[in-house]
Amino acid sequence: MISHENALKLLHQHIQSAQMIKHTLASEAVLRSIALKLNENQEEWGIAGLLHDIDVELTHADPLKHGPYAAVMLEGLLTAEAIDAIVMHNEMATGKERTTVFQHALAAGETITGLIMATAMVYPDKKLSSVKTKSITKRMKEKAFAASVKRENILECELIGIPIHDFAELSLIAMQQISDELGF
Repeated sequence: MISHENALKLLHQHIQSAQMIKHTLASEAVLRSIALKLNENQEEWGIAGLLHDIDVELTHADPLKHGPYAAVMLEGLLTAEAIDAIVMHNEMATGKERTTVFQHALAAGETITGLIMATAMVYPDKKLSSVKTKSITKRMKEKAFAASVKRENILECELIGIPIHDFAELSLIAMQQISDELGF
């Protein structure tokens, strides 16, 4: 499997958007925390979180190409399970439903990062350190808030045995631990 250092280099070769880099770093942190909670491979899951959107700029986020294109890019660099989870985080590209713990974890984990970042932005100081778990779960119910965030993806956390409150807390803490890198 690709080293973390080489995964970061690869990411920066293919992603120019600073916001997308922040999203992938946040996704990595969240996936590592999920893996720890579920007693899974933190390195494998973290790298999958880091690289899940590696093709987004190359495919112009085309929902029929984003994911499968990444699989080709990452062949031989990640495990088959990690590549599968990356492809399936965008289930529109395959027409299939997510079925594995890894698939659900990546879909839920990468999606909640957007809700958490949007929640931080409504605080006066715009800092992750100010965000409370209760605020995230409250915002989950407000469909107009961060309307592009797919709540149903986040709720897949419950399919892997993590209630939404616990998932929001785990994700928030993971992101707060790298807040300097995220600039929040």
